[in-house]
Amino acid sequence: MSPTRPASADRVGSPSKPARTPDVRAGVGPRTPWPLAVAAAICIGFLALPLLGLLVLAPWRQLPEILLSTTVLNALRLSLVTATIATAIAMLIGVPMAWVLARVERAWTPLVRTLVTLPLVLPPVVGGVALLLAYGRNGLAGRWLYQWTGFQIPFTEVAVVLAQVFVAMPFLVVSVEGALRTSGTALEETATTLGSRGFTTFWRITLPVIGPSVLAGGVLCWARALGEFGATITFAGNLPGVTQTMPGAVYRAFENDPPAAVALSLVLLAVSVAVLLTLRERWMRPW
Repeated sequence: MSPTRPASADRVGSPSKPARTPDVRAGVGPRTPWPLAVAAAICIGFLALPLLGLLVLAPWRQLPEILLSTTVLNALRLSLVTATIATAIAMLIGVPMAWVLARVERAWTPLVRTLVTLPLVLPPVVGGVALLLAYGRNGLAGRWLYQWTGFQIPFTEVAVVLAQVFVAMPFLVVSVEGALRTSGTALEETATTLGSRGFTTFWRITLPVIGPSVLAGGVLCWARALGEFGATITFAGNLPGVTQTMPGAVYRAFENDPPAAVALSLVLLAVSVAVLLTLRERWMRPW
């Protein structure tokens, strides 16, 4: 007859096993409730069906001929050049702006943050009108530029770049500010105690730490600039060979040549997919 085990042995002598946390990434976890599964399936179908229609109904046989036309090549060239210039300008002034928002806490900081992020929610056409009233021939700043130099910004390639910077720079600022807040100030404070000052600390310490986030924000900014349409068509117009970017070419082709519009849309879709694949480690993996 075996001795009776004290009831307290399970509580004292044998520590209880910790509860296992379901590993969602390994496919082990709670069963999905059917209402949530149905809603998720509807969401996937709603987002995937238009893209599927674009791929299925695309004029694949005519695609090389359409994409090699003069109009398309000019629009593609202008889009690539202006988006790259706009991204460079956005990085030149946007990264310092992100540092100010992340490191400087003043009463005016929330107001500045609101101003910087406003283009994210502002309708692009409204942004184009605002740019026209600011930098147009009779605008707040544009009138003085025209009087002094005789140059007007609207309906030129400069207007395309300014419109792209206006709508795309917030993506860069938000990404870099988040990285600065996550990285903290310990390294900067250590560098300061070792004699580093001001811009040297930013250039040699801060910027290398947030480098991947700056690159990711720059890619997002470039992709947004490449796809900008509303502000561009309002402020720069849609003149073939002059200010017509790829989205403008899609809009013009959809009125006269729908297959060409589909072909151009495929190019922009491919660029968007490439951007997501480039940033897959940052945006496409679970936390």
